[in-house]
Amino acid sequence: MIPAVRALARAAMAARPVPFADVRARAGLLAPPVRSYLVPVEVFTAVTAELTDRRRPDGAFVAPCLNGRRWFRCHSVYYDTPDLRSFHDRRLGRRVRYTLREARCEDTGERQFEIELTGRRGAPVTHRRPLLPGGAAPDPAPRDFLASVLERSYGLAAPEGLGRVLETDCTRATLVADGQRLTCDAALRCRDVATGRTVRADGGLILVRSRTAGRPGEADRLLDDHGVRAAEFTPYCGGLSALRPELTAHPSRRAVRAVFPAAG
Repeated sequence: MIPAVRALARAAMAARPVPFADVRARAGLLAPPVRSYLVPVEVFTAVTAELTDRRRPDGAFVAPCLNGRRWFRCHSVYYDTPDLRSFHDRRLGRRVRYTLREARCEDTGERQFEIELTGRRGAPVTHRRPLLPGGAAPDPAPRDFLASVLERSYGLAAPEGLGRVLETDCTRATLVADGQRLTCDAALRCRDVATGRTVRADGGLILVRSRTAGRPGEADRLLDDHGVRAAEFTPYCGGLSALRPELTAHPSRRAVRAVFPAAG
C-alpha cells in the first residue's frame, strides 16, 4: 500500500466514526476560507494522532462514515473551454474566476456537478447540483444550473465549447470537529484527457485542505508547529501544469514540483 494511503487509513480508523448526515452540523461552516497544505506522511501521522485523541480537551476530530467506510475513492472530471479559460484565469489570479468539475464517489456512486467560485477575500464558494448515476456531464440540467450561477454571481454568460480536460483520482478521508474540517487526499493521479498522459503524486505526501469558521484552527496551528506552511495548489491547475509543460508557468510551480516530482 502507498505510504500516504496507509497513513490516511490509520488516521481515519483512529477517529470516532459519525454518520455523514452529522458532518455539516458539527462543522458549522459558512463560506469558510480554505488553506491547502502539502503534508509529509510523518507529519500527517503526528498531527492527526493529536487531533483524533479522544482525550483532547476541545473534543477529538471525528470521521464521516458510510456503510462502515471512513475513506473513499474519489474521481473528478474538470471541464474547461478550448483555450483553457478557467485554468488561465486562476493562473493569473483574476478576481472573477471559476472551476467546473463533476465529482463522483466510486464507493457510493454519488455524482455531483460543482461550480467553485471565488468569493469575498478570495475564499472559494462551491455550488453543487446532484447528478444521476452514470451518464456524462455537463448535461442540459447542469448547463442551465451553470448559466444561472454565473449570471447571478458574476453577471456572466455560461462559456461555450466546454469539454473534459483533466481527470483525477484519489483516496479521501475527512476529519471534522466543531467549526473545523480537514479534507485529506492521498495517491492523487491526474490524467490529461487530450493526450492520455498521467502523472502521480508523491506517495509520501498527503494533500490537506483545512476549513475553519474564521481564523486558523487547531490543525493549522499544529501543521505550522511542524514547519508545514500553506501552499497554493489545486488538483486542476497543478495537475494540468505538470502534464503540459508548454503552458505558461503557474505561480505554484514549486508546489507542483513537490507534488509531482516525476513530472520533471
